[in-house]
Amino acid sequence: MSSSPRIQISRLFLILATGALATGCNGPLPFLSAGALSGQVQPAPETWALTEDFAVVQIETRPSEPYSVNVAYTQIDGRLYLNAGDTETEWVTHIAGDSSVRMRVGEIIYESRAERVTESGEVAAFGTAWTDHSMFHRDPTELERVWIYRLVKP
Repeated sequence: MSSSPRIQISRLFLILATGALATGCNGPLPFLSAGALSGQVQPAPETWALTEDFAVVQIETRPSEPYSVNVAYTQIDGRLYLNAGDTETEWVTHIAGDSSVRMRVGEIIYESRAERVTESGEVAAFGTAWTDHSMFHRDPTELERVWIYRLVKP
């Protein structure tokens, strides 16, 4: 006798939740948000020089009630960008209210400010890098509305 799909999903959720608790998770899991990030805090650099130009990091928004998620970043010529595409996600809404963000790379948390990128030349430069290296290949210059942020020193 096999289990119903509902029971199988419930078991999978229980296994994932138990694993998250057992590892002492202090940040968001894939596709799930969390609260404040922990780690060694330092200010954002003037020029970004992370080891990878394209990867996923954890960002924390809304300092009054921390909200953290996993976000893909793109690094171009010392500038670091976060992209929500054409979806006004919850973290984008938080940044509209307070541009203070914290980004965790490994055990380092960089205190930053997120500036929305709207200048067409910078959006195009980001779009070229994003479509060349992203698995999503959606050029932001072809979207009606787009939420791209550059992280800068606070």
